Amino acid sequence: MKPLCLAAAVAAALTASTYAAPVLARDTVLHIPLADVLAMPEAKDKLDPSMKFFLAGAQTPRVLKRLSTDVSNPKTNGVGKSDEFGCKWAALSALISLQNSAKREGGNAVVDIVSYYKKTEYRSATDFECHAGSIIIGVALRGTYAQIAE
Repeated sequence: MKPLCLAAAVAAALTASTYAAPVLARDTVLHIPLADVLAMPEAKDKLDPSMKFFLAGAQTPRVLKRLSTDVSNPKTNGVGKSDEFGCKWAALSALISLQNSAKREGGNAVVDIVSYYKKTEYRSATDFECHAGSIIIGVALRGTYAQIAE
């Protein structure tokens, strides 16, 4: 009789865990000035000073030619990092990716940059949007490669 009771208890426990409330993951939204990313020492080492970045709504030099539009969606490990630092780091990765693609297409700028996390647009002339979870921090930037007057 004991094995039957044990089997029933195990089955009840398994059934109860199937219907347990789901665990909600953290998704903290931060809005950070792009200027803060561009001022990072790492940005000065990794970004070409001849490449310019302009958020949508920011004043830009005259655009001579618009090339293609693309999205960069990097993630970074948030463990042991502050949300703000992780966001800046992910944004820097996005800018590096956009810069490299713009160069391949003959551009010297990325214009009309908007945050595009999970295909939801956030537009600001000064800030980008970042999502920080318990483990992963992510930024998605969509921008248009362009040739601008220097």
